[in-house]
Amino acid sequence: MKAHERDELLTLLKARFEQNMQRHPGIAWADVQARLENNPGALKSLQAMEATGGEPDVIGHDTETGRFTFCDCAPESPTGRRSLCYDNAALEARKEHKPQNSAVGMANEMGIELLTEDQYRTLQTLGEFDQKTSTWLDTPSDVRSLGGALFGDRRYGRVFVYHNGVQSYYAARGFRGVVGV
Repeated sequence: MKAHERDELLTLLKARFEQNMQRHPGIAWADVQARLENNPGALKSLQAMEATGGEPDVIGHDTETGRFTFCDCAPESPTGRRSLCYDNAALEARKEHKPQNSAVGMANEMGIELLTEDQYRTLQTLGEFDQKTSTWLDTPSDVRSLGGALFGDRRYGRVFVYHNGVQSYYAARGFRGVVGV
């Protein structure tokens, strides 16, 4: 990442951080920035999250390790990460009408992880997300081994977690990611 790109990204992340203090009470931007400046891999992942419409922001801090957690906080599932089946095995198994990529494959390329069900429910306590879209979630191996995957959304003022076949994909379903710094 070029210096001016890094500076632009840090400026954008700082502005979002300051506009959404309810997502990270008690956390100082200077501490976050210090960790970011020493982690070019995380900056690259955050740039990819931003470029695909994720609007990443800090949603957590591990006081023991000092690690900050960034998550996609766009109101709806990131626009640049929709119409994806669940994982690469599902993508390869599709015989026709294949999507461009899979959620797990794209997350790996970006250096981020799909949210777990618990992380998704925690995110939903910080705002109202996915009221018109849905988000693939990291799926336990016992569900995945049976051909299913989990996704979540918010409807009727509640957060729902459902299941779907891993090969399915929809224009309104994408994925949110997390990255630690």
